[in-house]
Amino acid sequence: MIRILVDSSSDYLMEEIKEKNLEIAPIGIVIGDETYFDGQNLERDHFYEMLAESKTFPQTSQPSPQEFLDIFKDVKERQDDLVCILLSSALSGTYQSAVLAKQMVDYERIFLIDSLTATFNIKILADHALDLVAQGKTTEEIVAAVEGMKSKVKVYAALDTLEYLARGGRISKATAAIGQLANIKPIITVSEQGEVSLLGKALGKNKAISQMLQYLDELEIDTRFPAYTLYSYGVENCEHFQEKLTQAGIHVERQMQIGPTIGTHIGPGAFGVVFVSK
Repeated sequence: MIRILVDSSSDYLMEEIKEKNLEIAPIGIVIGDETYFDGQNLERDHFYEMLAESKTFPQTSQPSPQEFLDIFKDVKERQDDLVCILLSSALSGTYQSAVLAKQMVDYERIFLIDSLTATFNIKILADHALDLVAQGKTTEEIVAAVEGMKSKVKVYAALDTLEYLARGGRISKATAAIGQLANIKPIITVSEQGEVSLLGKALGKNKAISQMLQYLDELEIDTRFPAYTLYSYGVENCEHFQEKLTQAGIHVERQMQIGPTIGTHIGPGAFGVVFVSK
């Protein structure tokens, strides 16, 4: 049997995890003295409300090697194959925890993929892996397909505020303050090196939408795979963007809410699109 594992940065809903029989490695969100897990003891809207209200900036808590080891031991005992599609090693130590656990369990049929990406990009990769399992592909074929596809899964997102990038130490507070005064909306992506990078800046939401449409126009979307619009907290920006995408002839399957792992750094009001390019 071939099993697929993701970590919670993939932003699957818990119902989907159960429905698709995915294995999940939880990434904790530490706010003050409390540790929360997306979909278990933390609803996404409530997370963004706490994020806005909290004076302390949330910290992510990567899965320990032991959490992977518990799953890996079961896989070994059952003589199954396991394909792990994990949050970018440039953003978290999650992949390294899995590497350590694999060394400890000493079982060759565990395959670790550093996705070099995050959020629904991982979901698209994992859903494709599940499709390939259903088609009867071998584990090696599935791993090769995911490795070949991961650089083609793209995300563009416009942030409503620079405050959370500043609170997380990714930009200076002075830069954030100037950006807020000028109504600058940064547009971010995940680079091929697996890092969150600044793609551009726009004056206001409408210009940000126009700029993202321009970026999309420069690529050919692979319509064999779903595209999703994304939002963090509040769907108004996302719905406006989705209307513009429809007018541009770009079909999106549905709106998806970004979870806490990435949401910590982008804050409420963010919106964007994830898709596969040819």
